[in-house]
Amino acid sequence: MKVAIAGAGAVGRSIARELIVNHHEVTLFERNVAHIDPDAVEHAVWVQADACELSNLERADLQTFDVMVAATGDDKANLVVSLLAKTEFAVNRVVARVNDPRNEWLFGEDWGVDVAVSTPRILASLVEEAVSVGDLVRLMTFRQGQANLVELTLPPNTPLAGKPVRRLTLPRDAALVTILRGGRVIVPQSDDPIEGGDELIFIAPAEAEPALREAMQIAH
Repeated sequence: MKVAIAGAGAVGRSIARELIVNHHEVTLFERNVAHIDPDAVEHAVWVQADACELSNLERADLQTFDVMVAATGDDKANLVVSLLAKTEFAVNRVVARVNDPRNEWLFGEDWGVDVAVSTPRILASLVEEAVSVGDLVRLMTFRQGQANLVELTLPPNTPLAGKPVRRLTLPRDAALVTILRGGRVIVPQSDDPIEGGDELIFIAPAEAEPALREAMQIAH
């Protein structure tokens, strides 16, 4: 997979390293020449250019990339990069960093963003997830609310204990994708039983969350 990353600061470099370890091709765009350091991310292609400039993206043949990651520390720049990547080059997947949670509402389809990643929001969700038992916690939103990654930690005395996954009556468009049990990550199979204390990870649209609460027997 070919991935372009706008912004070679600490965040951009960290993303690049992880992607390269997983055998993806990575190109880093950085406008500040002082931040260009090929030794910091080996095997990446470094481009000294402003990714907000259409001509620079054209020279890099951005249309040949599978993913654009807008990872600068400036929300305005990330929105411009996202819009150009999606509308001018039809990049299939655009992921954008949200620096200020107050701007999160902008990071949607209108600006070409497929997935908006807000570090403050994620940290707050993880804190909430760590202390919440028996209620849904929204961890991440995809495509401006079309689908959410939500987590539910079952109480030890859940009436669902012992019930196999196939007998869970989930609302339409909601899917159980992972069960976290102790140190295990379980990809749920139809015969896998539910246990008290399980952390269940679902993908569901916002409108399905009330029905999901009811299906999992969560009190409102």
